Amino acid sequence: MNMKMPDFNVKKLVKEAGNQLSRVVQLTEEKLGTSEKTELDSHFEMLAERADSAKKWTEKILGDTESVLIPNPGNRAEDFIFEKIEKKKPTRLSNLEYMGLDMIEAGAEFGSDGPYGSALTKVGQAEQKLGQCERDFIGSSHSCFIQPLRRFLDGEMKTIIKERGILESKRLDLDSCKNRVRKARSMLGQQAKDGISPEVALDQAERELRVAQSDFDRQAEITKLLLENISTTQSSHLRHLHAFVEAQSRYHAHCVQVMNDLQRDLASLGGPQPYIPVGLDEKADATETVVQNNPQKRARVLCSYDAADATELNLTANEVIFVTECNPPNGDYMFGKQGLTKGLVPRAFLEVIDD
Repeated sequence: MNMKMPDFNVKKLVKEAGNQLSRVVQLTEEKLGTSEKTELDSHFEMLAERADSAKKWTEKILGDTESVLIPNPGNRAEDFIFEKIEKKKPTRLSNLEYMGLDMIEAGAEFGSDGPYGSALTKVGQAEQKLGQCERDFIGSSHSCFIQPLRRFLDGEMKTIIKERGILESKRLDLDSCKNRVRKARSMLGQQAKDGISPEVALDQAERELRVAQSDFDRQAEITKLLLENISTTQSSHLRHLHAFVEAQSRYHAHCVQVMNDLQRDLASLGGPQPYIPVGLDEKADATETVVQNNPQKRARVLCSYDAADATELNLTANEVIFVTECNPPNGDYMFGKQGLTKGLVPRAFLEVIDD
């Protein structure tokens, strides 16, 4: 049986190998300072640095977010593979859900008519609800935050890297042509070599230089436009970041609601501890109760503030929150609300907007 051997263009292979070797030599000479290098303008370099920074930190944030949502690296790798082959990801129970199932089974084993068995069942059901809240949060975060960041890295950023590589190749071609022109000029007035006069060699080198300069300028403009688009992309990423924070806020609010309901259920069964709403100690709970009748006002945060304890709110400069007076009045604090989050806020950090 005759097997057809693949055809090889020897001349093409030799030429490509020669080009690669000459570029290696050129890059080495540039690093040693023995050969000139065409530099891009400062604005282009600034754009390139900004793109490198965007790539670096987007990769880090993406990896960190995935680690938070799915701590198990094996599960992350499995989900990534299923996503690449466009197949539905496997549904796996979370640790909370496994714990909830075991508690429910234990409650049934101990007897649902007894206080411990009944409490185990209710806690197990709550843990399953928390697991479902977590699953919903992971799904929402994946679609609103992780996927857009990954599309940026796999799409726009890969295109930028490719075009910058082409630009570097064009730059090397351009500098190689400049070197040939300089060499041809140095040969003027000497005898013809290989049947080609120095004047003809210079004319040919200058034509090649003009073509190389045109190719380089065109590629530089293409690459520059892509780099400038990074700012637009980051505006889009800002919207995705807001969506992620909103998903996280809903997740924690749902978890708090589940735990408050569970504590009420446990209190109705009777037990050693009285019911206290999650996220509020006795001081904050009392403060919230007595300010119900006071009118709410809007206040702008003058500068950021880190809460001293769980009774206080974290504040961000220039955000607007709702505040009410404490009762009895407190000269140092007001009672604030940030969406579903409530707590004490220092007066010195606030500018009340409403009269």
